[in-house]
This record gives sequence, C-alpha cells and structure tokens, in this order.
Amino acid sequence: MKFMKLGSKPDAFQADGGGGDCRSSSRRYVLSDLPSDIVVHVDDARFYLHKFPLLSKSSLLQRLIVEASQGGADEVRVGGLPGGARAFEICAKFCYGMVVTLNPYNVVAARCAAEHLGMTEDVDKGNLVFKIEVFLNSGVFRSWKDSIIALQSTVALLPWSEDLRLVARCVDSIAAKATASPGSVVWSYTYNRKAASSDEIVEARRCSSSSPAVPRDWWVEDLCELDVELYKRVMVAVKSRADRVPSDVVGEALRAYAARWFPESCRRGDIPAVEDDACAMEVLETIVWLLPSDGDGSSPCGCSCQFLLNLLKLAVLVGAGELLREELLDRIVLQLHEASVSDLLIPAKPPAQTTYDVELVEALVGRYIRRAGLDDIDGEDVFETNGEADDPSLLALCKLVDGYLAEVAADPNVPVSSFVGLATSMPESARPSHDALYTAIDVFLKMHPNLSKVEKRRISSLMDVKKLSKEASIHAAQNDRLPLRVVVQQKLKKSEKKHLANVDAHYTQDPKTTKQKKLPR
Repeated sequence: MKFMKLGSKPDAFQADGGGGDCRSSSRRYVLSDLPSDIVVHVDDARFYLHKFPLLSKSSLLQRLIVEASQGGADEVRVGGLPGGARAFEICAKFCYGMVVTLNPYNVVAARCAAEHLGMTEDVDKGNLVFKIEVFLNSGVFRSWKDSIIALQSTVALLPWSEDLRLVARCVDSIAAKATASPGSVVWSYTYNRKAASSDEIVEARRCSSSSPAVPRDWWVEDLCELDVELYKRVMVAVKSRADRVPSDVVGEALRAYAARWFPESCRRGDIPAVEDDACAMEVLETIVWLLPSDGDGSSPCGCSCQFLLNLLKLAVLVGAGELLREELLDRIVLQLHEASVSDLLIPAKPPAQTTYDVELVEALVGRYIRRAGLDDIDGEDVFETNGEADDPSLLALCKLVDGYLAEVAADPNVPVSSFVGLATSMPESARPSHDALYTAIDVFLKMHPNLSKVEKRRISSLMDVKKLSKEASIHAAQNDRLPLRVVVQQKLKKSEKKHLANVDAHYTQDPKTTKQKKLPR
C-alpha cells in the first residue's frame, strides 16, 4: 500500500482524557503554550485551535473567522464538510505543519475536505490540494489495489468525489490496468478460483521461464468487493476497451461477481428473504445488463449456458421483470444443448404446485426448435438419409429433454399435459433410442397411480417400442404399469424378433436349403 507523509512537527492533537486518538471524543485541542483563540465546530466535534495556522491555508476558514471576529465571536461552524471531523483533523494538522499520513483509505476524504476548505494554490503555494494531487497521481493511481480502495471510499463522499472526478479517475485507473497485457502486470492481485489455495495472494511478475504466466482474468476477484454501482462503472470502462478483453473473460468476471454477491439462499435455490430479494434483484439486473453482446464460437455471449440458467433461476426466484427474463431466454437458447439436467431444475414460484417450472423449460425448448427451423418437420437439412437427425446439437438437446422428463416425472403434481407437451416438443428424428423416454414414462406412471386409462394410453403412446433396446424391451414387456396394448405390442415385437432369428439360423445352418432358395433376379 502506498502512503505519503506530510509535515515534520510532532502530532500535538489531543482529546478529552488524553491520548492522540481524537476520534472517540467530541472535544479536541492542540497542546501548545499559546491558548486557543478559535473554536471550530465540525459535525458534533469541537476543535480548540489557533487562528493564524488556519488563516494561512484555508480560504473558507479565513472568511468564517473574519465574519465571527466582526461579530465578537470566537467560534465558527464548518457545515457539510465531506469526510466530517476525521477529514478536518487531517486538514488542520497540515495547517500546523504536523505529521500527517495519507493513504488510499483517507486520501479521497482529505481531498474533498481540502477542496471544501479552499486549501488551494491561490491561498498558499504547495497547499494541501496540490500535495494530495501529487500523491494520487504518483502513488494511488499507479497501484492496482490502492485504486480499488480509493474507489470504494468515494461512495461515502458523494457528490464531492464525483464532482472532483475522483470516481472517474479511479475507474479509469482500474480499467486501464485490467485491460493491460498480462505480460505487463507487475503488481499483486488476488486469485483463488483455480490452482491457487484459499486466500492466496499471487505476486504477478513479468512472464519468464522462472515464473508462471499471468492469467487473462487475473483482475476478476479484486473487483468483486466493489458495490454494484461502482462495479457497473468499472465494467463499462473495461468493456469499452473490447479489443483488449475477450468476451469469455468478461463472462468470467460476471460469474465471479454473482458468486460473491448473490445471497446464499438464492444460490441454494430457496426463495430469498425480502432484504435479500432487493439486493439480488439489483445485482441480477446489473449482471444481465453487462453480459457481452458476442463471444467466441464455443460460448456465443462469453458466458456458459450453466451460468445463464443460474441467472434465470434467480430471476424466477426474485420475480424479475419480463424484459430481463426475455433477455436471458434469448441468450440461453443459443446454447441450450450444452446444459445439464440439473441446470434446468428451475424452482417454480408459488402459487405453482409443481416443484420445478416445467412450463419455462418447455418454452425454452420451443424457442430452440423454432430458432433452428425444426418446427417444420419436413426440413431436410436436419436429417440424414436414414431418417435420423444429422445435428449433434439436436441429439444432445433431445437427450437433455428426456433426462429432464425423468426428473420431473417424480413430481406427482406435474400434469399430463406438461409432460406430453415437453416430450413431443422434439422432432421424432432426434430420438434414435427411446430408452430414456421410456424411463421417464415409467417414473411418471409410477408417481401418478390415479391416471385414467385414456391418460395412461396418451403417456405410453409417446414411445416407439421399436426403438427400445433389448433390456428396455424386456422390462416393458413385464411392466404392469403400461396399458395392455403397449405390453402386447412389445411381446409381439419380441416374438417377431425371435422368429426372424430362428429363420436366419435355419438358413445359415442348412447349406442345401440355402442353395435351393435363390433370390429373384
């Protein structure tokens, strides 16, 4: 951490009860042979000081003291001072020439207070504003972590920190470093997400044969401590230098920030408390707004499908608006086939009776199908000559849908219409095997024992017994939960296969018969 010492005289500030820490007392004074001749009120604190040091440095105190003297008073009040009594104490010590230590934690408050007090070059050369600017430019803004610390301190000092462009300068400093070439990173940074152990601080060095290369996302974790408004400003500045920061790195930054700030209840999939709800909504809106508009071929928007679906889960839990949900849905459908079944287990919000939001997943799959142009089954570009889907993404999606059906089938509150609607959303050609679908059907029938015969036939008709494996066929033929017609079909299929196998064996084992049977020419 950078710091700068100003002044050379010993610190003579005291508080009631003695000691140098004046922050715990409302009455503060300077040890001196000269009695105090002016009292300065700052918030609830009273400073018993001397006029001459203050008059030589501060134009505001000059005016206030003159006005008080003309009225025969020896007390002045400094109202609205940014940083309050602590910042004033720094400025007062500077007026006395006492030792003052500036650091990233107090420099913004001191800068704002000095500006308010008029401690500029017009009053005295080498005044406090000038000294602080030197420290900011030569120390704080050259340091990665000091710039972040200074930026965090600006929040309590608004609007002064904004008007003096301290916020903007901190943001520019951070963004410039985040977008620098990894090979030029020579400062320390936090990196705990991969090989680094917990709370390990990695000292980055120039790439060489003796030191590991700095990862492209080295800057991600340190920014996670910023509140959402500051984070948004920094990320906008980072994204404006898009030629230097790949979309997948921006996506990783957003994922890390979400992991840091989303309430634990939301990450578990629970409905958050009211106070968590507001926090999560603000973070969610910011992250979605910051999502990259493009990406590489593997991740169209620089974010994984799993991360986007987690955002969608949160959007459902906190009751996000339709526009935000639509934005997420549009991004998810671009890579829905890359999701896992657990990613799709989005909790349903009351008053829904089901555990998971099946209708939302059905809407996602429908968007994917329409976007791929598969709602018209006759599209020849997705089929091979054998009638099976030629698109591996479509095959992966169908496998995902069947796995999801098996999960939600265990919920007795899932209606037949939802189950059938999702199962039939996929083109028949995308399902070369019906084993997974049969598993889902069997679970659904088991967990819905009170279905009517019509409903059972409707559910069972979703599968094609000809596309079942040998093991699934044996199970289906003995499954008393299936309607009788399906069981009979399965037994006929088994009998037919056995008959064909016997015929094949007969012709294979009898050479004479083989010679007598000639294929027509």
